[in-house]
Amino acid sequence: MRIWISSLLLLAVISCKKEAETSKNTTSKDSVSMTETQTDSLKSAKNKQTFNFTTELCDNKGQYDASKYSREEIEDTYKLWFQYSSILLNKPSVFKPETLQEVRRDKDKILAKLDKDFAEKKKDLENLKVVNDPYWQNIKAQKIQELAMEYEFDKTEIMAFSDPSVLLNSKFSKNCENFVRALNSDEDVMIDEWRKLRVQMSKKNGSPEKIMDEFESNLHAQNKNEYAIIDLITFGWENCANNNIKRVENDEKMTKAFNSLFIKIDSQCDEP
Repeated sequence: MRIWISSLLLLAVISCKKEAETSKNTTSKDSVSMTETQTDSLKSAKNKQTFNFTTELCDNKGQYDASKYSREEIEDTYKLWFQYSSILLNKPSVFKPETLQEVRRDKDKILAKLDKDFAEKKKDLENLKVVNDPYWQNIKAQKIQELAMEYEFDKTEIMAFSDPSVLLNSKFSKNCENFVRALNSDEDVMIDEWRKLRVQMSKKNGSPEKIMDEFESNLHAQNKNEYAIIDLITFGWENCANNNIKRVENDEKMTKAFNSLFIKIDSQCDEP
């Protein structure tokens, strides 16, 4: 009888011990699982960073994965996409004889300023650390090439105000030969092409009479040749030759490529 009671007590002790060990192991596994979940959650929250940026009509707040892109890459890609969508170099606009005379007089200073502006903007583009994928790297390379062509174009135009013969062998003069020929011919040919240009301009203007009245007034001015040169270069050759610059098209594809860098974008927009 004593042996039977002792056996029951021993079995009870062993059973309690196993239950305690099982409970301990379960608690330990649950604790590890909860810790891993919390760590993953914290890691995920840390990887989600915010970048604020503006577009034409909107203030935007984009959330991106910091494990994929650095803030510098996001910021510089934004600059390439939006801020450098149009790159203009520092050059004078010539619409009046007074400005034409200044450009001729200060040509060397203007060209030196253009050289400096080009070098600075080229360096800015080259130093952009855009997202490291083929699309954005290619856009960056194309932008640098576009800037170089813009620089060469502007330089050619500035020199042409003093010496129109520089346009004869310019690669930008393709399909603009009529303006180049007129600028390098006698007065009669130049005036005739000038008149044709003004007629074309009047057809595209809301006040065609004003365009032709200006022409007639300038045609009888003492410095009519200067007016002719200004129009034939600024409104003739420049507008025509500008089409020969290969520009990066900031289109819907580029917009989608930029937006795809973000997990989500919240925007507040004004009415167009």
